[in-house]
Formats: sequence, C-alpha cells, structure tokens
Amino acid sequence: MIEADFPLLSLTIIVPLLGAVLAGSIRNTDFSKQVALFVAVLSLLLTICALILFDAGKNEFQLVERRAWIPILNIEYLIGVDGISVLFLPMTALLTIITMLASWNTISHSARFHFSLLLALEGVSIGIFCALDTVLFFLFWELTLPPFFFLIGLWGIGSQRRSAAMKYTLFMLSGGVTLLLAIIVLATNHAIQSGGQIPADLSFSLPILLETALPQDLQKLVFLLLLFGFAVKSPLVPLHTWLPTVAAEGPTHVVAILVGLKLGIYGILRFAMPLAPLATMEYSWILSVIGAFTLIYGALIALQQTNLRRLLAYASVSHVGLVMVGVASLNIQGFQGAIFQLLNFTLVASSLMLIAGFIQHRLGSTEAIHLGGLAKVMPKLTAFYFLFALASIGVPGTSGFPAELLMILGAISAHSVLGVAALSGAILSAAYMLSYTRRTFLGPIIHDDVKQVIDLQSREMILLLIPALLILALGFYPDYILNINQIASEEWLSRLTLTTH
Repeated sequence: MIEADFPLLSLTIIVPLLGAVLAGSIRNTDFSKQVALFVAVLSLLLTICALILFDAGKNEFQLVERRAWIPILNIEYLIGVDGISVLFLPMTALLTIITMLASWNTISHSARFHFSLLLALEGVSIGIFCALDTVLFFLFWELTLPPFFFLIGLWGIGSQRRSAAMKYTLFMLSGGVTLLLAIIVLATNHAIQSGGQIPADLSFSLPILLETALPQDLQKLVFLLLLFGFAVKSPLVPLHTWLPTVAAEGPTHVVAILVGLKLGIYGILRFAMPLAPLATMEYSWILSVIGAFTLIYGALIALQQTNLRRLLAYASVSHVGLVMVGVASLNIQGFQGAIFQLLNFTLVASSLMLIAGFIQHRLGSTEAIHLGGLAKVMPKLTAFYFLFALASIGVPGTSGFPAELLMILGAISAHSVLGVAALSGAILSAAYMLSYTRRTFLGPIIHDDVKQVIDLQSREMILLLIPALLILALGFYPDYILNINQIASEEWLSRLTLTTH
C-alpha cells in the first residue's frame, strides 16, 4: 500500500458531508442551493485530483490513509483506491452535480434539507468506494439508508412514496444483517488463524483479510452471506422488486442515483469474490445462472412495460444481470467489460431516468398512451434520448459498445451458453428500447398537452450534455478506462485462479 502525504481521499468524503451541514443551516433557500452546488463542484475537483495522482502502473492500493479508530477491536479508519475503485469517485461526484441541476427548480418544499441529503449521500457513497476497513465500509454502507429514505418518502411523485421508501429500507436492512455477520466471521477467523485471542487479535482490514487463510467451509459461508447482502442492493432477481416500486413512486433524480451507482455489484467485486476465492470458483456457476436469469427476465419484463420509468427500472435490472454474466466469466475481457459497464450506468442509465423525469414534470406522466409524437415538439430532448438509448443498447460509437462487447466476448470464452444469454440480452435490450421509442417519440401527436409542451431549457441541456460528451468520448477512446483498471483486473483474476492450483 502507498501511503498518502496529503489526506485527499478524506477530503473527498468530508467536504460533501460538511457541505450538507452548511447547506442545511443556511436560512436563505436560494443561497443554500448555490452553496450545495459549489460544494458538489469542489468535491468533483477533489476526485479528479485523486484520479490524476493515481498511478495505473502500480498494482497496489494508493493514496492510503490510516488512523486508529476503535483500538480495542483493531478497527481502523483505513481508506485507499486501486484501479477498480478510483474511477467511481469522479463518477459519483459528477452524478451528484447532475441530479442537483435536474431538481433545481422542481423541489417545492424543504429544498435546503433536500440538497443537504444529496451531499450527504455523495459523501458516504464515495466512502464506500474508498473504505479498506470492513467495519468502515459497513458504516458508510448503512449511512446511505437515511438519505434515500427521506429523499424517496418526502419528494416522491407517487401516492405510495412512503411505502416505497419503507420497502427500500427494509430490503437494505435485511441485506445489511448478512454483511455484518460475514464481517464478524472474517475478523474472528483472522484471530484464530494468527493464533491470537479475541478481541485483541481481530482484524477488519481488507488488505490483511485478503492474505489471511480462510477454511473452505467458512469461505462458502462468507461468500453466500456477502453475495446475498450485495445482491439485494444490486439488485439481482429475485431480490429486485424494490427497484420498480421506487422507480414508480420516488423522485426520478433520486432513482437516477440508484440506477447510476451500482454499489451492490461493486461490493461483490471488491469483497465477496476475492475474500472467498475457492467458494467463488466452486459457485461460479451460481453467479452465471443468477446473472443470465436476471438478464433475460429483466429484459422480458421491460419489453411489456408501457411506463418509461418502470421500463428503465427493469432495464437496469437486466443490465445488472449482464454485468454479473461478465464477472462470472472469470476472464479479463468479462471483468473489464463489467467494470466499464458499471461506469456506464452512471452516465447512461441515470441520464435516461432524468429524461423520464423531465417528461413527467412537463406532462404529468411517462405512460406511452399519454404521449406520442414527442420528437415533433421536443427535438432537443429527443436527440439526447436517442443518444442515451443507443448507448444503452450498445451501438458502436458509444461507451456502451466496448463494455457490452467485452462482456459478450468474455461470456463466449467462458461458456457457449453464457455467450448465448449475453447476446440474447443485447437483442432484447434493443427490442424494448426501440419499441417504446416508436410509441412515444415517433408517430402523430394525439394529445393537446403534448402539442403545448416546452422543450429542454438551457440548464437541462447543460446537465445532459456532460454525460453525452463522455459517452461519445469513451465510445471512441475506451482505452482510457481499460488502461486504468488493467493491472488491478489482472491481480483480481490471479487471486481467484491461483486458488485452483
């Protein structure tokens, strides 16, 4: 591990949290919103600095900060990044700015509290990507619950928004129980393996736990506990039902964060698989089956949707399945494609959900029966929608293409059935996106409300232009992403494959 001379990563976490307190304490609403946006931009600059300082040629955790936290249990404040996690920091900060701008004029009550929650959510989400102590990770993980609960329950657009907030929270709490149990098992095993005593020789440090021998029976237990906890958040079928509910009832800019930040899949990659490598190899077929079923099931249900928000929710579930297929391939193509696609979610899935929000705000509905002919009256929004839809499908020239291509190649290399599932998912993805597009954006205008709708405003254009440019840039130059996580991906795979020899 490479220690940091300056606490840059701590600043990326603390600045949004302090900004949340500051924005919430300012009485003037407009000034509070401006302060929140300034803090979000500052946070983005800090994360970009972290990315610039990161050396992709070194195979170890970098910018590491270590402080004693709870010495009696050997719990530390330990943070750092590697090639797998470093890119998620600026993506998280960028998504926060975009959601702030998207909700700038649509929040009619308690705006200070709303923007404070967005900043708090940013801080703890960045903490998840930086945490190298499992208890610290769990703390950040659980701290995402209060912001989401209030954001969904207080500013949702559906009559059942409070029930949706409760459903989301209960699902996440059930997953958190298994995560905590797995963390305790890992720490206890370290004390036993080192010949020490409990609690004096417990260890919650991820780098130490990665080097600690874990008996095969415990590996199976830890792997299944972690897999369940992270699968709830991902979400993977059959633990996905909270997402369509939240998509229908919650505010679209908050749902954009949920579909844009796949913290559950990150947890599987960062903790579940490398900490239990033997179990991962033994149960890789389970990951493959879950991923393929989630991929096809989500796509088939999306194909039946007439509401854009629910369609995008099931599309997100389907894409998570494809990522799981790529990971379960256990080869470099599938893994790098999966990481690429996780980054794409921040740009593509969240932007499509924000567009759904713009339509909802203007027309009061995203049901296809209430729309039609949007391309005639909203050409700017339609242009952005088409770009993001094409990226979601994986059309060449967009960032979705290299990600899906790598995952499909990885799946085919691993097993022909996985390859067929990945290709089938890609075809179904095009089917449900193009089908809804034809019904909603093309054809004649049949409702008077649609004739009078206003196209994108300047602020909305700017917030969509940023991810649009990144999608095109990464579509033509994917090597930037792949080079950053190349060495970390190879190390991740070697940890798994060496266990079989």
